[in-house]
Amino acid sequence: MLNSYKKSIFTLLVLTGALLIIVSIAGSFKNENDQNAETSVLSDTVYANRPYKLPDRVTFAGERMPLENFDTRESLDREIITSAYRHSSTILIIKRANRYLPVIEKILRKNNIPDDFKYLVAAESEYSNMISPAGATGFWQIMKATGLEQGMEINSVVDERYDVEKSTEFACDYLKKSYEKYGNWTLTAASYNSGRAALDEQIRIQQQKNYYDLLLSEETARYIFRVVAYKLVISDPESYGFSISRDELYPVLKYREVKVDTVVNSFSQFAEHFGTNYKILKYLNPWLRKPYLKPKPGKEYHIKIPDKGMRNTENPEPES
Repeated sequence: MLNSYKKSIFTLLVLTGALLIIVSIAGSFKNENDQNAETSVLSDTVYANRPYKLPDRVTFAGERMPLENFDTRESLDREIITSAYRHSSTILIIKRANRYLPVIEKILRKNNIPDDFKYLVAAESEYSNMISPAGATGFWQIMKATGLEQGMEINSVVDERYDVEKSTEFACDYLKKSYEKYGNWTLTAASYNSGRAALDEQIRIQQQKNYYDLLLSEETARYIFRVVAYKLVISDPESYGFSISRDELYPVLKYREVKVDTVVNSFSQFAEHFGTNYKILKYLNPWLRKPYLKPKPGKEYHIKIPDKGMRNTENPEPES
């Protein structure tokens, strides 16, 4: 009986020792795997957070950016890094640009404004009808008083600042006047951000007429660089870490326009008459601020009506 007991103890000790050896070996494998995983994550992180190489030559509206100056170079570098790593917002900007740039490009071209000014809208509003804390509204961030001065209709029923075409026309008028004053497009763009009066004051104080030689407010000092950064990222997303396929971009929406110069009591009924609904009608016409319209005497309004199948991009069907 005693010998049997000793044998049982011996067997238990052998099994315990074997178990400890197995646990030790498993632990070493785990540590090695964890270290490999950490190395892999670190490697991926270092790669993902790499800085992006600046182009050798950059222009805005055909005017060269002096990247040989360290301050100019570092200012552009800052905005590219900010845009490239501001992931969700920049992805949305790239996607929206596909929808709205054709509309903006056409109006800029008609007004002889350089094509690069379409990227001001990315810096101003991210291609959306944004409202700033100060009350600047729409794609081009127009203040109410300024819009009214330029003949825009802005009231509780109609607010043309929300109309991408009309607000782009407004911006073109402003930019043409600024170009006549400053004689170059870079200062013209800066004036859209700061206003001409503020820019004129700094030109007078500093006796400089080159944007890149002026000490300006933080927002205006960054403005051109932010615009150019968006130009680079939107034009070539892959080079700045954004892999977005063509079918992931927001499609251009197709519609027709109907002319209205009489009272519309219900846009819900109006939309139904044209085979759509109030939600889609408002999406295409965000400048309509109420579910009804009382036109100004003698004024004609152009209301966008979706083409059949516009809403369903995969399997076009008439709007229900």
